[in-house]
Amino acid sequence: MDLPLIRPFPPRLSRLGAALEAIEESGIYSNSGPVARRFEQEATARLFGGRGACVAVANATLGLMLALRHGLLGRRDRTLAILPAFTFAATAHAAQWVGLTPVLADCDPDDWALAAAEEERLLARHGARIGAILPYATFGNGLDWERYAWLARRHDLAVVIDAAASLGARDEADRGFGTDCPFPVVFSMHATKTFATGEGGLIYCRDEALVERLRAMANFGFEAGRSATLPGLNAKLAEVPALLALEKLGEIEAVATHRAALADHYRRRLAGFTLQVPRGRRPALQFMPVLLPAALAPHREAIIARLAEAGIGAGRYFSPHLAEQPHFRDTCLIEPLPVTDAIASRMLVLPVTDAMTIADVDRVADALIEACRRQPRLPRAQPATPRSRLFGAILVGGGPAGSALIGAAAKAGQLEPLAAAGLAVIERAPHIGSGKLGAYAIASDSTAETFLTADTALPPALRLEDEAVAKALRAHIGGLGVPLAKVGAYLDRLGARLAQRLDDLGGVLLTGHEVVAAQQLGGGGWRVRARRRADGEAIELHGHSLVLATGGHQPATRLAEELVAGRSLIERCGDRLIQSDALLREGGVEAALASLPTGRPLRIALVGGSTSAVTAAVRLLKAGVPLAPGGLALLHRRPLRPFYPSAAAARADGFEDFGPDDICPVSGFVYRLAGFRLEARELVVHALGIGGRAGDPRLRLHRLGGAEDAVAARLLDEADLVVAAFGYRPHALPLIDQAGRAIRLRADAPAHGPMVDDQCRVVDAAGEPLDGVFGIGLAAGFVPSGALGGEPSFRGQANGLWLWQNDVGQRIAAQLLARAEAACARAVA
Repeated sequence: MDLPLIRPFPPRLSRLGAALEAIEESGIYSNSGPVARRFEQEATARLFGGRGACVAVANATLGLMLALRHGLLGRRDRTLAILPAFTFAATAHAAQWVGLTPVLADCDPDDWALAAAEEERLLARHGARIGAILPYATFGNGLDWERYAWLARRHDLAVVIDAAASLGARDEADRGFGTDCPFPVVFSMHATKTFATGEGGLIYCRDEALVERLRAMANFGFEAGRSATLPGLNAKLAEVPALLALEKLGEIEAVATHRAALADHYRRRLAGFTLQVPRGRRPALQFMPVLLPAALAPHREAIIARLAEAGIGAGRYFSPHLAEQPHFRDTCLIEPLPVTDAIASRMLVLPVTDAMTIADVDRVADALIEACRRQPRLPRAQPATPRSRLFGAILVGGGPAGSALIGAAAKAGQLEPLAAAGLAVIERAPHIGSGKLGAYAIASDSTAETFLTADTALPPALRLEDEAVAKALRAHIGGLGVPLAKVGAYLDRLGARLAQRLDDLGGVLLTGHEVVAAQQLGGGGWRVRARRRADGEAIELHGHSLVLATGGHQPATRLAEELVAGRSLIERCGDRLIQSDALLREGGVEAALASLPTGRPLRIALVGGSTSAVTAAVRLLKAGVPLAPGGLALLHRRPLRPFYPSAAAARADGFEDFGPDDICPVSGFVYRLAGFRLEARELVVHALGIGGRAGDPRLRLHRLGGAEDAVAARLLDEADLVVAAFGYRPHALPLIDQAGRAIRLRADAPAHGPMVDDQCRVVDAAGEPLDGVFGIGLAAGFVPSGALGGEPSFRGQANGLWLWQNDVGQRIAAQLLARAEAACARAVA
């Protein structure tokens, strides 16, 4: 088999002759010898930024046992440990060996790690009987250890992360996974792992004193001399395997980066399959996990056999899962495991090895697709969406805007009648909630209070106020926004509760589906064609109304269309040009700087006056990018305006650049819509020198002139990096008229006007509203007016969760209900 599933590549002992001779010469072969200690120190420095400490052990299972046993000190009355059923046997064995009974819990359907809701439920049920939680970083993926730190404090329990496959993984901040973790994180160095040696383990923790106690426990509990003061066993890493680990440190970055590139290509080639949602910037992949379509699960062994015939290794990891293995079935407490059962039955793992190439990935992907195509598909039950059913409304998109619409309707008492009239939600992701919001490395431009008010859309029994995600947001009340990673976690949890509420009311939620197009029907209404992403199976729904909550993007055409100082940015700047969306994502700054000169201050030009432009400036300044004075230039057309809660507050702050048309007649806010808020506002008020403030000397502002703007041309020509921040345009769904012709929207017309009018109705290129089609969300272009307020001078689009969760969402919901009721009246007549 020329592409085996696992092909170990540990460092070659045959090339380490001099180092092996040095070990022989020293006469030290074990007992925390100099090679093992050097490996621990260099692993701490290279993998964890020199923060905390590491202790090397003979294998990761012993590491789990030591860490758990230490966590139970003072907690001997605790008898249970929560861990996922979807993990390797070593996790449960380690718990049992230290006297704990594993409680096998279900996993999350997205990242396949322990489900947070299950943890909360089990902690509430078993209380002080729970001594530890053992989350598993599934297949080298990341997880949110900060939430576990909060659980440990809240419930006084031990947490040990089983990160067996994660040595070499990078977190959202581009640090080694686990960096700064206050409890032990246990890694494996087995030959089959990405960090391949032969056998061995590594325990990392921020608490250096804790690491020293684990070191003593790994040496029979000897803290000093040869008298045991702690529970112990022999778990020391010998000098020769430590030498292999030390050598692997020099390779791991290149190995993990190469494997990540292979995985990224797999994701592109296997987009039609269900894949694990990545957590963190870079997992340390041992192999590529894929879920087969449910209809093909019974044919998994045949598919593996076909791949083997093609010279390709494949397997099924954690299948059977722990609860299906006889020993654990007889000795553990087992919770309902619907997600674990489904994932384990469909799991297929594909090769990702150091020697593979992108062409090899293509070969594996082609072979898998062909093997699946040749298998007979068994009939399966469809979701509760009878094709003959006519829905009152079909909502396309369950991200922040789509979920906000559901929440707005719930707040206003409109969700029950909407669901009764027939409400279907179609979302391409596995769940509704945050969409891609959590992937951005910036703070929100909405306050923590704004996000938390969404909870009032839920019945009391479903609210999130006591959950960790809500408490994480409350910590930012009164602050300059909330990190979007925390916002994403909150909105995902809120989405799960809204989905539950929708289901309780009889609505239909189709996750894992994407809409292909929608066609106008004679007599009103729309036919929506969608496909299931897992296997491409088509489904068709009919609805009286259609809501587009499909988000926005930054099209590359803007770079060619938009002229700055007389030329397009793509023509002037070439490969020095990126878009702000890429910069604002996790790892975006690091990726942008990777190809830039080093050893001297950089010059960066930001083009645009939108929130994304100013936020990009904030991100670059906070990231500590080496900049000369004035090295970050913000080139903008319109004046930069800060928000103020009143005219009096603006004047008291020394800001006078506003008139009557800049004040919202409803709220009295100055620049209610056009003004920057939170972090962006702080940057602007300092840069403008309002109230005598001093701006950051690294930032300069330049108001763009016409085609002859020589200053702008020079700033762009001299910049090492140019960031285009031209805002967002809508991801509009292809709409087709009754005759089968594409309907051109105003948002796609040459003038690029707003997608919606003041009633949130989607309009065509002539400015006429389409019958029964509404839009909400990023780049929809809605501008509040009348009772909704807003300054008369505002020119632009208003995007904000508050609007979506309240006035805008309720305005759309009321129109959906009116159309459904009118259609019902026509049918009765």
